[in-house]
Amino acid sequence: MSLLTTAAAVRGAHADHDMHIAAQAGVSLLDTNSLARYVDPLPIPAVMRMSGLRRSPIHPASRVPYYRVPMRQFQGRVHRDLPATTLWGYAGTCPGPTFEVRRDQPILVEWVNELPQRHLLPVDHTIHGAEQDKPDVRTVVHLHGGRTPPDSDGYPESWFVPGSSATCYYPNQQDAATLFYHDHAMGITRLNAVAGLTGLYIIRDELEDSLRLPRGAHEIPLVLFDRSFRKDGELYYPASGNPGAPWVSEYYGSAILVNGAIFPYLEVEPRKYRFRLLNASNGSFYRLSFCTDDSISSDGVEFVQIGSEQGLLEAPAVINTLVAGPGERADLVVDFSGHAGKQLFMRTDAAVFMQLRISARKAGDDPDLPATLRPRFRMPESSAVQIRELTIADYQDRLGRSSIMLLNGAHWDMPATETPRLNSTEVWSFINLTDDSHPIHLHMVRFQLLDRRPFDLAVYQLTRKIVPTGPVTAVPPGELGWKDTVRVDPSTVTRIIVKFEGFAGRYVWHCHMLEHEDNEMMRPYVVVPG
Repeated sequence: MSLLTTAAAVRGAHADHDMHIAAQAGVSLLDTNSLARYVDPLPIPAVMRMSGLRRSPIHPASRVPYYRVPMRQFQGRVHRDLPATTLWGYAGTCPGPTFEVRRDQPILVEWVNELPQRHLLPVDHTIHGAEQDKPDVRTVVHLHGGRTPPDSDGYPESWFVPGSSATCYYPNQQDAATLFYHDHAMGITRLNAVAGLTGLYIIRDELEDSLRLPRGAHEIPLVLFDRSFRKDGELYYPASGNPGAPWVSEYYGSAILVNGAIFPYLEVEPRKYRFRLLNASNGSFYRLSFCTDDSISSDGVEFVQIGSEQGLLEAPAVINTLVAGPGERADLVVDFSGHAGKQLFMRTDAAVFMQLRISARKAGDDPDLPATLRPRFRMPESSAVQIRELTIADYQDRLGRSSIMLLNGAHWDMPATETPRLNSTEVWSFINLTDDSHPIHLHMVRFQLLDRRPFDLAVYQLTRKIVPTGPVTAVPPGELGWKDTVRVDPSTVTRIIVKFEGFAGRYVWHCHMLEHEDNEMMRPYVVVPG
């Protein structure tokens, strides 16, 4: 079975399990496939509005833009035919408003917790960091992909409660890229994410401006996440069946939402559009494509990837399928000029979830994509001063149920073992001992994917030696650029090369399947001053 065929089978098994658990608990779940399709326009998140100017914490003589962003509970409509759903959102929306910032122009953001005292979803107090002595509702915001100082990075234990706030300084000293902000509170990140706490953060620069890429009304954010709902329209999050320990190892919703809507449509002109795509799902990997009719078996349409998590690729890559794991982003350009007056659809291998209605007449300028987007730069492996081998493991009980998940065999509260020096370069080899793919994210830094190679898991478990079972797989064009999250496949060694530039201090690296992250698949690392 391929990675995503396996993922689809697991997703289906989890959906059946969720239906069974819900039925046992007397909960009626909504069949989201029964909803009318393409009756709601695609919502477009608002642009975050500045609240004023504040003194810079780095240069007190200067003032920088200041944003005050409340986190609130609100009622939101995810589909025309459903009652309003209770959600949590930044500035009372899900996704939250999009930050639009410029390279080297820092900002201050005060994140204000105005949420209720009681959580929307079941908190598991047996999980480390979410014990009974911790408040149920806690938040801390991480700018995913941001090169930020450690005290503004959103360290999982730096949470704050309703009625409190925290102010973060974002220097924006990095290339133009699509980042995102989301909750990172220890032990409940998965729950705060399902409740709705996520939003985009876009950095722009002069290089990107010079390329004349689609802008304005022709640049569209696509924030994807899956959710399940009760028949009354409220969110449904499954529990284990054990009231004292409700944690489940994965969450797969019954519907894929785009910008918070189920089965939306988008009206476009027959010209090029730029799509800033984020997979904000807790655990779902998507194999995405555009197709000519409302079917998972219809013909695919070619499109272009121009960027990954940390900015533009060297050159546009023509593809017909995009694989995106949780936390990964992709910068896409789709040319609708050959489909005037027709419809296209966006789909995964298992579901069609959005309609694109192309008008008959084009308006305005539509420049060609440049052949080169940015200068080529690949980090030589010889520049690494250290190579680290790091395991990814799922520890199961005697019934085969996941009980705890560890990186390199270490718990969260053990001393940091990864201590790179500031401005040094290292190779990290992720050795996946599980039957899941894991999206591994390092805070603060960007990196490049070197390669993936399958290995003999049985031999490794006996001898701790890596014995390859096949050749190194070529890095696809869309993963040749700068990344901050990488897919690590089962029984595979995935190697990245990373320069620890930015700031010294304490950060984290973790699996971005949020149920895994919340149950110990997260570790601190410390960047030591050079």
